[in-house]
Amino acid sequence: MPETEGRAPRADATRNRDQLLAVATRMFASADAEPSMRAIAREAGVGIATLYRHFPTRESLVDAVYRDQVARLTTGARELLDRLPPAAAMRRWMDLFGAWIATKNGMLDTLLAMIESGEIAHAQTRTELLAAITTVLDAGRVAGDLRNDVTADDIAASLIGIFTVAPRPAHEAKAGRLLNLLMDGLRPPPG
Repeated sequence: MPETEGRAPRADATRNRDQLLAVATRMFASADAEPSMRAIAREAGVGIATLYRHFPTRESLVDAVYRDQVARLTTGARELLDRLPPAAAMRRWMDLFGAWIATKNGMLDTLLAMIESGEIAHAQTRTELLAAITTVLDAGRVAGDLRNDVTADDIAASLIGIFTVAPRPAHEAKAGRLLNLLMDGLRPPPG
């Protein structure tokens, strides 16, 4: 029975949707190729009909995972700043970015087709991510623990480079070392 428009979804429906998103995200991140919808449903412990009720197409699932990950990155910047000094928040945010990049592994073909068709606005995502980086950079500048001459574009380009040569999860240690080197370069010189 479909949910009545305007009415909140049932708790079990919300739980199922959240579980499907979490499992799909994890499977996309660890897969070399796109996992089947059946495999995602099975891993989430729900029937295929439940998956299709929430996500009628592969594209709708990829879109939901992609948007969820972008939202986690953008809100994550502010949440990290609430808990950590800006330099530490930036380093943790870089890990979130790496996880976001890794999630694309198992949904790349679908994601690229959706970007090409205009279903996903790549430029909007870039704007949101640069704003998140800027939020942390600005806080770091005020606190004096991040350089004044670095831009969000500089950091984004560096992160893309790092995760291109050290993709996660296969090269976790190498990515971590490179991220730490990047952070060293983001700190203002002493004195």
